[in-house]
Amino acid sequence: MATKTLVPVDGSITAERTLDKIIAQKKRFPHALTLLHVVDLDKLAYRMIPDFQLKMIRENARQAGQQLLDGKAALLAQAGFSVESRLEFGVPRQIICRVANGDGFDLVILGRRESTGEIRDVLFGSVANYVLHNVACSVLLF
Repeated sequence: MATKTLVPVDGSITAERTLDKIIAQKKRFPHALTLLHVVDLDKLAYRMIPDFQLKMIRENARQAGQQLLDGKAALLAQAGFSVESRLEFGVPRQIICRVANGDGFDLVILGRRESTGEIRDVLFGSVANYVLHNVACSVLLF
């Protein structure tokens, strides 16, 4: 049975490095991968903006997220992977865990950024740290 693998991506350098490492070591990873991009609704929360503009902002964010997924999927497909893309809306750390746990993934591969020592990270933790402690499957951090 093939390992069901989830790879969350965003537009960060960390996510790009993670995909580069997966491609460089492609013999070590399952042939089929699921890419997940979560449009962060907290970043779209603006006050005093009319509803029609919020809908436009959300649609633009959806299109940008899909474009990001398409680009990353094409990169992996060119390297010989079979890729399924998935776009979700919400709080990234929560959505990644919900998808990983709810859809029976066996492995989550994600990057973690270099430690910056910021108080915010100490108090709230990073997405990688949250995922590491809240999914039922194995997690590989790059």
